[in-house]
Amino acid sequence: MMGESLELTAAILAGGLGTRLRPAVADRPKVLAPVGGRPFVMRLLDQLTRTAVREVVLLAGYRAGQIRDALGDAHEGIRLRYSVEEMPLGTAGALRHALPLLQTPTVLLLNGDSYCDADLAAFTRYHRERSSTASFVLARVPDTSRFGRVQVSQDGRVLRFDEKGESGPGWVNAGIYLFLRQRIAALPAAGPLALERDVLPGWAAEGSVLGFRHAGRFLDIGTPESYAEAEQFFEPAAAREGEAPAEPHTEGSAGAR
Repeated sequence: MMGESLELTAAILAGGLGTRLRPAVADRPKVLAPVGGRPFVMRLLDQLTRTAVREVVLLAGYRAGQIRDALGDAHEGIRLRYSVEEMPLGTAGALRHALPLLQTPTVLLLNGDSYCDADLAAFTRYHRERSSTASFVLARVPDTSRFGRVQVSQDGRVLRFDEKGESGPGWVNAGIYLFLRQRIAALPAAGPLALERDVLPGWAAEGSVLGFRHAGRFLDIGTPESYAEAEQFFEPAAAREGEAPAEPHTEGSAGAR
């Protein structure tokens, strides 16, 4: 069922080598890791279908042909296009490389190896109402040690990114971003560049990045252990025995941590 039209192009990061996941999925790119008999990336495409995104660009590299063969040129009415890097460019480099295919003023970017059930329409409204040039979704997790935590002010301004290793509950980067296209165009066009290491910390230091808090469900399949949880994660709520329902809240209802 089509939802509210967001009037933006979406891109999915699909070029990672998936080195840590190789023991579990050795014969395909990480985004094609099977979950419930379907490639993981199709879960992201389903989510985008529900928000009425019309076009998705797959930022591919490693085994790009395998991704194209699996997904084709369309998914439930969404046009699929491919931007293929000849060498690993990193998350920001791959996004910059795809700029000719990203024609809307605002671009929605999703990590291809994680899923967050955030309300993308609400996230987009938040981004636009605050006239933000760069925003991303924050997920609340019980243990931030594998991800590194994000420090955010009461008004949603991202303050800094803490290194991995600190345990305990907190907010982490959920891998869903909104950028003004002009901000992507300003990135260096040559060489590898990582959003998490090379771009976002500097933008945050300038006070120009917003975080959208979401206390719902979040999954990252980057390790064999977390990938093993994916099938249960996508089961209908009634089938997840013993799991308390998440209580998503609107932005601003939680304090900074």
